[in-house]
Amino acid sequence: MSGSTAGVVIVGAGLGGIRVAENLRNNGYTDPITLVGAETHPPYDRPPLSKSVLLGKDDRVDLKPAEFYDEAGITLRLGSEVTAVSPSDKTITLASGESIAYDHLVLATGLEPRPFPGLADRVEGVHMIRTYDDAVALREQIDSATDAVVIGAGFIGCEVAASLIARGLKVALVEPAPTPLALALGEEIGALVARLHTDNGVDLRTGVGVAEIVAPDGAVRAVTLDDGTELPADIVVVGIGSIPVTGFLEGSGIELADRAHGGGIACDATGRTSAADVYAVGDVANWLEDDTPRRVEHWNHTVDQASVVAHQIIGDDDAVVSAVPYFWSDQFDLKIQVLGAPRPDDEVHVVDDDGKKFLAYYCRDGILTAVVGAGKVGAVMRTRPKLQTPTPVADLL
Repeated sequence: MSGSTAGVVIVGAGLGGIRVAENLRNNGYTDPITLVGAETHPPYDRPPLSKSVLLGKDDRVDLKPAEFYDEAGITLRLGSEVTAVSPSDKTITLASGESIAYDHLVLATGLEPRPFPGLADRVEGVHMIRTYDDAVALREQIDSATDAVVIGAGFIGCEVAASLIARGLKVALVEPAPTPLALALGEEIGALVARLHTDNGVDLRTGVGVAEIVAPDGAVRAVTLDDGTELPADIVVVGIGSIPVTGFLEGSGIELADRAHGGGIACDATGRTSAADVYAVGDVANWLEDDTPRRVEHWNHTVDQASVVAHQIIGDDDAVVSAVPYFWSDQFDLKIQVLGAPRPDDEVHVVDDDGKKFLAYYCRDGILTAVVGAGKVGAVMRTRPKLQTPTPVADLL
């Protein structure tokens, strides 16, 4: 543990940042902790933005009550964008010009949405969802809209499409791949997700890209597809992927991972970067896993990494890490769960499908790699022990 007064500075006031701070305090760290966030809101949970927040069921879902920070002795520096890091001086620089010293630095800046190519910065009715303010801006337009086009059928795009249907809009979901979620779960399960969306009224357009967002007067009016189809649109939501937020590291000497391995900040297997006493966690962090660089964008992965980094800072290597990756996506009235690490090219066995709910086993070289289910919460979670040790998929069929 550091004996100086600079303490730990965490850049990024989201899930990863707050979990590092909480783990430090829970494990006896008594030096200062400063949590620096570019947004003016206190740390909040991002997954509800495309679901319950957009539906109006929740307002911002704060990760901790307001009194937590004072009680835990955590200093919040909100509305403070970090523009530079100097590992040699052990300082960060804010947009205001202020410098903050650190003993240990944790980078948890997350992702920013990939913009639609060639689109002007501001077009009325075109949205991307990363922040609470983004979700509220979209939510406020729903009541005056009729037609929505969602570009990109990844998890965010599928969730937004489901939420907009629930709010009464006509929704077209456009995806260049053959099915939704093809890059994450493969085409066979993607086809079952496609069925879910079409059964709920989504106008699903797969195997086609977007040629143009039509906004002749600065406000969106339509979306033109590569095949010449023009879809009317009062609202367009762009969900074509995200980019790790690393621009502030230019000139710092902190190594970034190559794009072939997911980009982001290069780390070892415990979150250490190429700079002394600098760590990275969450969506921006590319950790070594089984000697392979890997950047993972899931909630539980961030929680596990935060625990590891906090223990590294206090000099304790005994952090407990979940052995089986897990995440979920709420779409319409179903929870789609992914347990394990599926790849699009895995062999897939659909073992239960009633036309709406389904359960599937993924395998590689005959060994179970993942279980994916929709509306099958118990059945999915019961397979966790089978994923903790090599299990032949034939034993489950």
